[in-house]
Amino acid sequence: MILLDEPTERVCAAIKSGQLAPVRLAIVAPGGYGKTAVLDHLAGAPGVRLVDDAHLLTDAELSEVARQLDDESAGLVIAARPHPRPSALNQVLGRLTGQLVLRPFDRLCTETFLARAGRPLAVDTVLAQTGGVPGFVRLLAGGDGELVAAFRHELDQAGEDSLCYLLAVEAGADPDLLAALNLPASTVEAVRATGYLGPDGRLLPVAARALRELVPADRRIALRLRLIRRQLDRSGPVLSLVRPLIGTGVTGADVATAFEVAAGEAAGDPALAARLYEAAVRAGRPTAAVGTRWAEAVARTGDFDTALQLADQVIAADDAVDRAEGAQVAGAALAHRGQLARSAELFQWSDTAAARCFAVIGLTGSGRLAEAEKLLGKSAVDGPPTLLAGAVSSAARGVLESVTDQPTVALSTLIRSAEMLEPVSDRVLLPDSPAALGALVALHSGEAAIAEPLLERAVSSGVLVPRHRLLLAWIAMLRGDEEGATAQLRSAGEQLSPRDWLFAVGLRVGLARRSSDLAGLRRIWIQAREAVVRHPVDLFTFLPFGEFEVAAARLGERDRLAPHLRQARELLAGLGNPPLWASALHWSGLHAAVIAEQPEEAAAHAAALSEAASAGPYFATIARAAQCWLEVLGGEVDAVAVETAARDLHGVGLCWDGARLAGQAAIRTSDRKAMVTLLDCARVLQGRPGREAVEHTGGVRLSERERQVAELVVAGLTYKQIGDRLFISAKTVEHHMARMRQRLGAGSRGELLAELREIVQVAS
Repeated sequence: MILLDEPTERVCAAIKSGQLAPVRLAIVAPGGYGKTAVLDHLAGAPGVRLVDDAHLLTDAELSEVARQLDDESAGLVIAARPHPRPSALNQVLGRLTGQLVLRPFDRLCTETFLARAGRPLAVDTVLAQTGGVPGFVRLLAGGDGELVAAFRHELDQAGEDSLCYLLAVEAGADPDLLAALNLPASTVEAVRATGYLGPDGRLLPVAARALRELVPADRRIALRLRLIRRQLDRSGPVLSLVRPLIGTGVTGADVATAFEVAAGEAAGDPALAARLYEAAVRAGRPTAAVGTRWAEAVARTGDFDTALQLADQVIAADDAVDRAEGAQVAGAALAHRGQLARSAELFQWSDTAAARCFAVIGLTGSGRLAEAEKLLGKSAVDGPPTLLAGAVSSAARGVLESVTDQPTVALSTLIRSAEMLEPVSDRVLLPDSPAALGALVALHSGEAAIAEPLLERAVSSGVLVPRHRLLLAWIAMLRGDEEGATAQLRSAGEQLSPRDWLFAVGLRVGLARRSSDLAGLRRIWIQAREAVVRHPVDLFTFLPFGEFEVAAARLGERDRLAPHLRQARELLAGLGNPPLWASALHWSGLHAAVIAEQPEEAAAHAAALSEAASAGPYFATIARAAQCWLEVLGGEVDAVAVETAARDLHGVGLCWDGARLAGQAAIRTSDRKAMVTLLDCARVLQGRPGREAVEHTGGVRLSERERQVAELVVAGLTYKQIGDRLFISAKTVEHHMARMRQRLGAGSRGELLAELREIVQVAS
């Protein structure tokens, strides 16, 4: 079947009609472009000799063609590839008066051809495979048998150098590497003349497929190894060359080294890097030489058991040069498994600058304050003051400040650490992220509005995504947004580290309790018991353990949890009972005591909360709420005080807690008017979105952080001043403003400010 484009069709029609007589025309194009199809179309044209594959003619045959041109009335159409170009052919082509240019099929031509051929193939797929080369489109439409047969003939005719070049291009060799093969200059011209290469010099997919099917695997591998050796000699990238060799069983020093180098290039894809390190070992590289990096790659995929096995082999090998780094990987893996104390020991043994910082976090989290403070003084940066070094150091300092200083100080330090780490977060295996640690501090101090954007940015970075999503779910749960919490919990996935699984179980327990799903709570309690046994208590697990404590009281299982809560109290005592962390445990303990109807125990927790009230507004709020709970338990319900405390709890992000306080007070008062008021308060606190979503008259919702930014912008503060006030960067403020402008459809800054003023007035 012949299909010509419109310009070619017009020229052919003029030749056949004699309008262009005598015609002296050349058709020079690579293989597959349709030269033979044009000549077939011209068959029978009067007074015209048709010559195909002129590049293959002998000098004698070309001389005979040239003699025909001596007759000025004789017509000639001669077709040839651009290469080879013998001098006799050049002489013939030089005497012609025109050239017909053949082009690849466009989308319309391809669609038409396939329709005529009766082949229901996807046009875009055919174009992607063939580059629109007409001959390849025809072969693809003809089926695999015809396609392979045609390429087999072409490859059988190709010279050794041309085949070597084609295999090198198929292997992904760049121009410099191709040049390093030292092939004759004419080889590239010969390969281009086949039509196998696209305009960018890359092999067309249909041709690459033919090479893989027709050239024996051992020959392709031999050529690939040759390229790899040259690339290693010139310190060039090898990932694209090495990747297809994974699993082939190829061994040897060169390929083992190449696998190792390629694994380093694949650092952004830890699963691929892990496979390459494994291939390097199988090819002959000693495990001790790559074990640490292999363990780190495996750990970043979430396989902490394998990572620990590999890192342990390195630590135990006296001749391993990177034992300290291996210990650091093991320490990080253990932190993810919830073994914070053992993790800190490995970090201390590693004794690198980063490891010492991680050890400070682990020691603080496991209640060993004196050791942490001492070690922080030794955590000076060994090397250059990079972003990573600064971020890790700030994270350690922020965690220590959460115990020894004001919560706002610690939160500010951890936020700066998270922002510093963002550009380089994919370069190191973290035992925990500054964003997660900052979010925990924020949650323990009633600053969920600060934690939320911090976690959202961490999720977008792609590092420790399940960890950050689970903390976002926790924020939603505290606000009473069960649907949002469930969605975030589901997004975290099922393949969780033991630490993340603990939080996931804690969320399921909390959601079941808040929805009064006693049957569901009993079902999830089985997992909660397992999580409690598997995961030691540390400072950063008080949220899930607090949920377990309240649920245990509801289910009559408090004795089962008692030893773990005793460990938590001992841990807090070792840290000097810092209000930030201790208050969370006393708040959950208060609720457990209320459910268990233990007024004396509840009073003890309330007293502890009162002692911490001076730590900040949040702590004062929960201390007042605790006193209200005591009064409610004693049958004394001051409706005004309860409503104020409930609304204050709602204001600091404890929305469900506020509604529950109002509801419980309502059912315990004998004053009908107070009961109605408190029930109405409980319904309002449960039913409205709260401060986190202010409804604009136009239907646009602003997040809590956007509302804060809007209020401060309307008040006349600069981006820098707003950033300082909210513990975020000026660039982040600018990002919030740009997003609000887009969502509100404001055409100018003036329009945006007008919209924001209206929103702030509605919210107030």
